[in-house]
Amino acid sequence: MLDVLIYLFENFYEQNESEFLVDRDNLLDELLEAGFAEAEILKAMTWIENLVEMRDGGVQTHLQVSSVSSMRVYTDAEQFYINTECRGFLLFLEHISVLNIETREMAIARLVELENTNLDLDDIKWVILMVLFNVPDGEEAYLQMEELVHAKEHNYLH
Repeated sequence: MLDVLIYLFENFYEQNESEFLVDRDNLLDELLEAGFAEAEILKAMTWIENLVEMRDGGVQTHLQVSSVSSMRVYTDAEQFYINTECRGFLLFLEHISVLNIETREMAIARLVELENTNLDLDDIKWVILMVLFNVPDGEEAYLQMEELVHAKEHNYLH
């Protein structure tokens, strides 16, 4: 499903979100022609609709204020789908103010809904980029995340 989401985001979603959500039948046909399975396409469309609902309805959290010493505790289900490295990356993004409490919770919910136990950092980056694209007034965080998504990692031995 993540491949479908990335394909949609790169090719359709940024152009016109409202048209994307309205024209499901044509989009389904186009994605089928691109070689994606219908079940994965339908899951991806539902995933995006749920993201938009989260944005419009807001994320309901019991945590209203974050302090420097506070820590997000992940449920067993969240830990099952989001590995330690990826949870560390979410924490890093929160510390550099790319994510706030609401966007962090949106990202965690979106990651868990993928039901993929093999997510890596690149996958996480794409999901967070999609979340930030859907957040009103989140342009700065989106741009920072976009740089992280498209950055090439250079590892040099010294």
